[in-house]
Amino acid sequence: MQLKNRNIIIFSQMQFDGRLESTNYTMARHLAKNNNVYYVDRPFTWKDYFKFKNTPAFKIRKNHFFSSANSIIQTDLTNLKIVISPPVPSINMLPEGKIYRLAVRLNELIVASRLRKVIKQYNIHDYIYINSYNYTYPNFHNLIKPALTVYHCVDPLVEAYQTRHGLISEDIVVKSVDLVICTSKELRNKKLKLNGNSHFIPNAANINHSQKALDAKLPVASVLSGINKPIIGYFGNIERRIDYALIKELFEQNPDKNFVFVGPVDEDYKDMPALYLPNVFLTGAVPYEQLPAVLKGFDVAIIPFKKDDVSSSIFPLKLFEYLGSGKPTISSNFNSDLEEFTKGTVAFCKTAREFTIAIDEALNDTPELQQKRLAVAAENTWEHRVIEIENLLALNLDKKHSGLNEL
Repeated sequence: MQLKNRNIIIFSQMQFDGRLESTNYTMARHLAKNNNVYYVDRPFTWKDYFKFKNTPAFKIRKNHFFSSANSIIQTDLTNLKIVISPPVPSINMLPEGKIYRLAVRLNELIVASRLRKVIKQYNIHDYIYINSYNYTYPNFHNLIKPALTVYHCVDPLVEAYQTRHGLISEDIVVKSVDLVICTSKELRNKKLKLNGNSHFIPNAANINHSQKALDAKLPVASVLSGINKPIIGYFGNIERRIDYALIKELFEQNPDKNFVFVGPVDEDYKDMPALYLPNVFLTGAVPYEQLPAVLKGFDVAIIPFKKDDVSSSIFPLKLFEYLGSGKPTISSNFNSDLEEFTKGTVAFCKTAREFTIAIDEALNDTPELQQKRLAVAAENTWEHRVIEIENLLALNLDKKHSGLNEL
């Protein structure tokens, strides 16, 4: 069932111009190919407003914060518009309870007031509303009356700032929407207990972007200059998901190899001893646009996540980005779902020793193995995933309309 020329409002937890690619915004861009998408950017808090006044993120939003007539940023895609709302109060520090929930309501009203004006200005009707992991606005959909309500669950809530109020808020969202879309089977199974219309559609990758790493003319990213081969690389945030005990042992087992971590280091993990061994390099954050040039410089790409109850719910974007670049890919065995989708092209390891063996084998790569990886990546593109999402949205919208017509 095709979804075409529909109006879709996406309220995301991710800002549209974040440093790293996000599932939320990537999905919005693909849905906008056949539909009119209004992406409600995560609101600045007043704390953000003053803290980031001299940043590009602030400057691009500056003229839109306080003008309801000029609240739209037009993207490079005709059908994709960014909705900027006024700043909202910072409330996460409040204790859970009646005062916090009243503060949530206030923030929802501030954003809803702006969005209702956009809806009127652009004559948006019969629209689908997707709360894309923005669990901090749990009842927002009740203020705008969409034709179909959807919660897009892309990760488990694990950090203290998330669980403080998020566990309660996310349950409120999941129970009250028409449809829940989850990026892992484990997340789907958990949400099914709260909403019987919960479905699994995994993450994918922008293969056209990562395949630029195969271009012989593309120079290797400058952040890798001066680092001797072989380079075993990781691209992404360095935070709680990393198995620091495993990688420390891995680095110590392989003094002849250099391990490069490309991405921002979370404040809570910047002092981890594993990150300061002599064969480890931290480059800091690199724009997503440079991903192909970074991957081109890797000899092997790794995902060394720790295996726990949280990671079993993670379906990382970088998996298919790595494969889409053609690079040998090795991962810890944190999520058993991944083996089904990678069809034997990725080595999944339990221990540092298994990682070492897999790396040594990967350094003897062949064109035939590379082609197998590229073929698997081609089956897991956003083009494929968005068709699944569109079909699910169209089916549920049709059911909703049919149900209303029967009343």
